[in-house]
Amino acid sequence: MIFGIVIALVGMAALAWGFRFAGQAITGNTPRFRDMPFGVAYGYVLGVLLLAWLVWAYIQGRSADPLIANKFFFLRIAVEGFLIFAVAAWLFRLLGRSVGTAWSRKMFRSMPLTASFGILTILIYATFAIFAGLIAPYGQEQILPGVAANIVPGGDPALGGDPAFLFGTDQIGRDILSRLIYGAQNTVGIAFATTVLAFLLGGTFGFLAATLGGWLDQVLSRMVDVLMAIPSLIFALLLMTIASVWAPQLGIPLTVFMVVIIAVIDSTRVYRLARAVGQNIVVMDYIEAAKLRGEGLGYLVFKEILPNATAPLLAEFGLRFCFVFLTIAALSFLGVGIQPPLADWGTMVRDLGGFVNYAQFAPLAATAPLLAAGAIALLTVAVNFVVDWMLHRSSGLKE
Repeated sequence: MIFGIVIALVGMAALAWGFRFAGQAITGNTPRFRDMPFGVAYGYVLGVLLLAWLVWAYIQGRSADPLIANKFFFLRIAVEGFLIFAVAAWLFRLLGRSVGTAWSRKMFRSMPLTASFGILTILIYATFAIFAGLIAPYGQEQILPGVAANIVPGGDPALGGDPAFLFGTDQIGRDILSRLIYGAQNTVGIAFATTVLAFLLGGTFGFLAATLGGWLDQVLSRMVDVLMAIPSLIFALLLMTIASVWAPQLGIPLTVFMVVIIAVIDSTRVYRLARAVGQNIVVMDYIEAAKLRGEGLGYLVFKEILPNATAPLLAEFGLRFCFVFLTIAALSFLGVGIQPPLADWGTMVRDLGGFVNYAQFAPLAATAPLLAAGAIALLTVAVNFVVDWMLHRSSGLKE
């Protein structure tokens, strides 16, 4: 095994040297190949070989032999999904360049394909979250009468599937497709509300600390330092475990405790950013001029500081949303997050994990937990694409 890896690395090194030498000879020793480092040439060769392997593996995934096709099933789905989303993002950007206001058309003309993909994905998630009650064929907590539990996804009766339930049913007979749709409403909606609360807390105290300074700045900053010193997921898990005991006694849903706990923990990061940005703004001349005019604290924060801090705060909002979203999914997976009967992707990954046992001989039947996990990953990637584009625009960098 090790010997084969060494031979492969040496062979790729020889191909990289040959690629660079051939490029120099064919192009008359142009700067592109003359100044090309060996590592760059090696990277080109490695990229071509990986692309060739990907094409070969995709062809294997389309094989007529089920044993061969099953081995590359998920890779084939990933490749096809990537191509479909790439085309959809390109068409969405093309539509945005020709439809809408002058400002939106200009924005789409300067938008990279990754940002277009991110915005399109976010819009799709928002549509499912808002109109889940109209899109889902069944209720999120509806146990279907006369329908068996644990129907295998894929609709193949030979494997325990049902054509009427292509995504199968869970352990108590609820439609998985409906719960996936409602999961967008619950997981994404609660994550968005939690992020908004975190920004209200962190942004307000951060701007106050930057504007007033003195003892208030010192007290708030030291409190934030203490909270940030504790690993956030472990701290949230500890507090949620305590809250799970208090919630029934107080008659307050555990989800409310979760929103408050995660918002407070994540507001510390927002506080740090708002305070740093605010301190750079309060020393500007127009802030001093506003103070000399006798403007109050509210005017300084909302009319002077906040408008000039919008770009970094919007970018941070996207990043915080991703972290909050993943934290909620992790807590739900551990059993202390969003509580039944509400549908939640983290809980679905845990509850439907048994379907993964079908992956070797019936990959389609193993997709139930992977769909929930994929929904989490896809939204995280999409939001990060949009955040990267927003940071690029706000920094003033040009392509």
